[in-house]
Amino acid sequence: MSQTAPPPAEDVPATCENCGTPLRGHYCHACGQSTHSPVRHVGHAVEEVFESFWHLDGRIFRTVRDLFVPGRIAGRYLGGQRVRYVAPMRLFVILTLLTFFVAKFVVQDAMLGFEADGVIQATDMRAQFAQAQTAAEVDAIRDSLIADIDEARRVTGALPGVSTRLSAAESEVRAQARARTAVLAGAAGSDAPAPEPADTEAASADGVTAAPDADGTGPEYRRDAPPLGGRIGARITRNLDRLQDSPGAYSRALLGVAPTALFILVPLFAVLLKLAYLFQRRLYLEHVVIGLYSHAALMLGLLLVFCGALATPWLEARAAWAAGVVGLLQTVLLWAMPVYLLVTQKRVYGQSWPWTLLKFAIIGALYFALFLSVAIPMAGYALYAL
Repeated sequence: MSQTAPPPAEDVPATCENCGTPLRGHYCHACGQSTHSPVRHVGHAVEEVFESFWHLDGRIFRTVRDLFVPGRIAGRYLGGQRVRYVAPMRLFVILTLLTFFVAKFVVQDAMLGFEADGVIQATDMRAQFAQAQTAAEVDAIRDSLIADIDEARRVTGALPGVSTRLSAAESEVRAQARARTAVLAGAAGSDAPAPEPADTEAASADGVTAAPDADGTGPEYRRDAPPLGGRIGARITRNLDRLQDSPGAYSRALLGVAPTALFILVPLFAVLLKLAYLFQRRLYLEHVVIGLYSHAALMLGLLLVFCGALATPWLEARAAWAAGVVGLLQTVLLWAMPVYLLVTQKRVYGQSWPWTLLKFAIIGALYFALFLSVAIPMAGYALYAL
């Protein structure tokens, strides 16, 4: 009776193909290279593609879980337990990239509201076309509004849903221009005077102002210079008007640029820790590790807040109570961030509460000033770029 021969085992080299060290297993103890070759086995090729992900996967959950406990990871990492956690810089970069991605949608939502009339106000547009008395004026207004829409396209990029609404706004502008041109053409054909606007002194959004002719017989239209001068001044003026209508827009823009500001300020935060705990004789890189894990926790909190901000409009339309719960959780997360940093500082450095509170107050005041000095100009530029 014949027996089926077992499949041949994969040839395993006796020495490491990378450094020549004699092998005693599937990994070289000198350089760490695996004996599995992706060029000899399809399964190993697929394994190599996902190796980094699966290798990270087991630790990322443990790291994120322990990250919710203030000071646990930083203390254990500095105590030598490093293999069980994702390295501080890698964790910080991963969470920062995710937060950057989500924050972009939050900032754009704050500036545009994802509505076409956030770029072109329908009432202002109709008022401008109603004041036009010649086809040339209609064309000038149309071109100015379309230029604003094109600029909005450049700023927003490929955000989902925005391009469609901007195209709808452009179609509306062109339709209003054609309608006004047709009215003017009909009035000229019947020798009837074109209807005058109700308020001849009203200024339109792009600076077109109605004023009497020199002989007082009819309106004359002039284009006033923006109060701050040029297209830049016009854009700033327009955005300031929008902020008056929606005061929360700047706050959301400021929150949206927070990840970038935090990323920039990590080395400075470590310097503040170094100065505050100078007599503990810790190395600067130890303070950097503490700063990285602390800021990784802040990034995780911001990521959850941003996800809640994006989910709130959808929940409000379907389950208002759930939107209220999400808003409450967002508030709790934002208030928990300084508490998290305080408890981390107490557990890692191990000083008494009075000294910890004093140093935390000093570090917090300096760090908050640094944060605002970076974040406020960034938020202002984000709103200007609208």
